[in-house]
Amino acid sequence: MIKGSLVALVTPMSADGAVDFACLDRLVEWHIAEGTDAIVAVGTTGESATLSVDEHIEVIRRVVLKTAGRIPVIGGTGANSTSEAIELTTAAKAVGVDAALLVTPYYNKPPQEGLYRHFRKVAETVDLPLIVYNVPGRTGVDMLPATVGRLAAVPGIIGLKEAKGELSRSRDLLALGLPQGFALYSGDDATARESIVLGFHGDISVTANVAPRLMHEMCSAALAGDAAQAAAIDEKLAALHRDLFVEPSPIPVKWALERMGRIPGGIRLPLVPMESSSVMRVESALISAGVLS
Repeated sequence: MIKGSLVALVTPMSADGAVDFACLDRLVEWHIAEGTDAIVAVGTTGESATLSVDEHIEVIRRVVLKTAGRIPVIGGTGANSTSEAIELTTAAKAVGVDAALLVTPYYNKPPQEGLYRHFRKVAETVDLPLIVYNVPGRTGVDMLPATVGRLAAVPGIIGLKEAKGELSRSRDLLALGLPQGFALYSGDDATARESIVLGFHGDISVTANVAPRLMHEMCSAALAGDAAQAAAIDEKLAALHRDLFVEPSPIPVKWALERMGRIPGGIRLPLVPMESSSVMRVESALISAGVLS
């Protein structure tokens, strides 16, 4: 089981929107050096919605190549078409990922039975560990704990990223008595520490893009049961957890990484560069976390 701080990695782009693969390589090396426990390539934060299929798979392939087995790589392969999700997951397996992350189908708003059959079909078709991903604020559909319980019994489905952002949901999931080895990951940085202390196994994190060492240390302390130490570290990160979402993600986190000198300023339409009115908030959050002086 993968545990700890799993970065939901941005996809660096030049000013014209082209993927900057050399910069991607440098980001991977930085995360490994800073203690990030695993990399999620081409999830929501990686702008999966605006990458072509070829770009999508090439970014995942490049991350797998650069990590060279030093830490696990999880490829984002979700889609609102089951056949497309199977295609992406098959391609991600071919380039060597350790697992795939599949978001609930968005826009078409399937019922709970549709969610169950969608993920079961992918798991039955592609022999790869799958982590299902619930983020109702983006997709328009909420995968309920009862459905998670059904999916946890499907061979090949090995975990859940839960991004509803409510501790009551974390408690409900933990109360299911899920099979041993089924991983629960927070997808909400603001509540991740508390969820891990309750029994989650890690955090698939936006904040880890800019503060990888601190996120690794916070998750490690929480996993070790050192709630006080985890809380002390998380206090330094609280402004980042909040202000990296002052505009739709990944707009603020890409601005932050550019400000830190880690990536160029490219982002793809329909997302746009961060408004000047948000600059002070995000910069102050970086300073409070000690990642920018």
